[in-house]
Amino acid sequence: MTTMESFSLLQPYKIAEETFVIPWALEAPPVGHFPMNSMVIRGAEPVLVDTGAPAVRSQWLEAAWSVVDPLDVRWIFLTHDDRDHAGNLLAVLAECPNATLLTTWFSIGRMAEEWETPINRCRFMTDGDTIDTGDRSLVAKRPPLYDNPTTRALFDPKTNVLWAVDTFATNVPTPMPETAALSPDEFRDGQFFGGRLVSPWVALLDAQKFGTVVSDFQHLDAEVIAGCHCPVLRGPQIPEAYDLLRQLPEVPPWTEFTQADLDQWMAAAESSVPPEQPRPSGT
Repeated sequence: MTTMESFSLLQPYKIAEETFVIPWALEAPPVGHFPMNSMVIRGAEPVLVDTGAPAVRSQWLEAAWSVVDPLDVRWIFLTHDDRDHAGNLLAVLAECPNATLLTTWFSIGRMAEEWETPINRCRFMTDGDTIDTGDRSLVAKRPPLYDNPTTRALFDPKTNVLWAVDTFATNVPTPMPETAALSPDEFRDGQFFGGRLVSPWVALLDAQKFGTVVSDFQHLDAEVIAGCHCPVLRGPQIPEAYDLLRQLPEVPPWTEFTQADLDQWMAAAESSVPPEQPRPSGT
């Protein structure tokens, strides 16, 4: 298992048999960092789960090909078309000529504003669909929380690994491989913050109806949960995360940072820089 000491961004680490997370993170002052992960399933017909962010394209591609030969990749599962998930899609398609893109009709349309997705290499995979990848059958599932209407999670019954996409998003004080490194307060507060940040509409939901959706997702019985914006969850933190998720409709909405906050941050930054150096407001 990867430890905090051996963990490095953009260095893939194993989370289950033939299953690897490619970690990245964005610094997000004043709340710490937000993970920006993707995943590789290396089985009989290798699968890339999301394609990383364009800001680190060359490093992300190098990390992915350290796990699997791009010529061996047979499937690219795109959870949705946001740039932190689809940002390197065209580069991946170019380097993986034998791969089929698992996507949706709406995702193709949404991406058309920036690029033309090769429709002849696509296969639509919506909520409840399965795909046979040789040594396992993967299941697409609509997650309880999402920030994009095309979103689908991916469950691997062979390893009981669930890619929860943006559900269970959390800020972390420093990039880390697993949520076990968080204190109980950090874990709880992060789940409440990330959930409301990703899906502010959760405050509009009927708690009972939302709870039914959460229970349906939980019935996948995942033993390992990975996601784009969270470290890996295991053990007792999985049911705890679901319990926190059920509470979100009753939690007051998160109050966004305002211009007054930005002014305060910039003033603090200006005051901390020696006079001979360029001012933060000018860079």
